[in-house]
Amino acid sequence: MASDALPFGRLGRHAAHLCVDFQNMFLEPTPWHVPWLVRILPLVAEIARRKAEATIFTRFMPPHRAEDAPGAWERYYERWREFTRECIDPRLLELAPPLAGLVPPAMVIDKPVYSPFSGLRIDRLLRERSIDTLVVTGAETDVCVLATVLGAMDRGYRVIVVTDAVCSSADQGHDALVRQYQRRFSQQLETIDTETLLRVWD
Repeated sequence: MASDALPFGRLGRHAAHLCVDFQNMFLEPTPWHVPWLVRILPLVAEIARRKAEATIFTRFMPPHRAEDAPGAWERYYERWREFTRECIDPRLLELAPPLAGLVPPAMVIDKPVYSPFSGLRIDRLLRERSIDTLVVTGAETDVCVLATVLGAMDRGYRVIVVTDAVCSSADQGHDALVRQYQRRFSQQLETIDTETLLRVWD
């Protein structure tokens, strides 16, 4: 049954909150800083707090050394060697403090690339829990969130992007991708704001 906010119906026990890469290395003033992250943190934290048992946090986890990364990823980490695990302060890889305190019952899944669906673990976990719908928050709208959304759609999940709980370091990229989500993927993806989401998620 559709709701006014979501054309494909309200949310219930088969939905999970998938929060993408809300880590200190993006929140704090590093070269990978995402300025809008601090603004959306209260919204993401409220969703995660209310739905802690249904929340999965992903973490973007660099290789130990640039030489350990495959293909073009090695070149990427040669450019960003300070973010390899042999160089970075491990605290920067952790979730932002308000979110880290929700684990458990929330879960954490690490990923070496943009999409958590590059491996089998998250898909297996979701299937075991009979999850068919993913409510997506986090960063960045035009990089890891995009890869996550496309990976989820490829596997047949209903995807709902919370537009005021995702962000990018590039406003133009964020705005373009939100429009793309709304116009191009209308049968597989829905968009909603945080206030409405919390009202319609049973």
